[in-house]
Amino acid sequence: MSLVAPASARRDVTMVGVSIPIPAPFGPELQWRRASYGDPLAAETPAHITRLGPTEVEDRDLDELGAHLHAAAGSVDPFVVVLRGTGTFRPVSDVVFVQVARGIAACEQLEHGIRRGRWGTALTFPYHPHITVAHDVQPDMLELAYHGLSDLSAEFPVPHFTEFEQTPSGVWAVAREYPLTGPPR
Repeated sequence: MSLVAPASARRDVTMVGVSIPIPAPFGPELQWRRASYGDPLAAETPAHITRLGPTEVEDRDLDELGAHLHAAAGSVDPFVVVLRGTGTFRPVSDVVFVQVARGIAACEQLEHGIRRGRWGTALTFPYHPHITVAHDVQPDMLELAYHGLSDLSAEFPVPHFTEFEQTPSGVWAVAREYPLTGPPR
């Protein structure tokens, strides 16, 4: 019998995620809140709007992915995100999130540009830009997150998106940033 390490444990594969990081003071506050609700991923996962969820990438393909992400960044102008209130995916999924109230179209355009070609993966649900603040927590904590952040309002510019790589300890670290430059005029 041969034992094969899972793909994520092999040295020739890197777990990559692509997202818009939420800047200070909002990002650290939302990450702290997520931890306060008991979310098991809060410590390893900075507050973000996902572009491409955790994806295993062969190390030999990282440069190709980088070129692809650079092209996607060149298709969208910098934009502004406004966060307002909370939402939930319940009863389908026990998730509470902060809603993106402005910047949705640019988020969708970026997501489409990133999730095409060989980097496109099937989605279980339609793409919905949001910031998760409670997942895999007790029902009372979901309620606390939903009501506790319902009056949240924040605004920030989005000049770039970020490629993260998961470290062996499970923490997501910045690998590269991709400035949004917009299409050629």
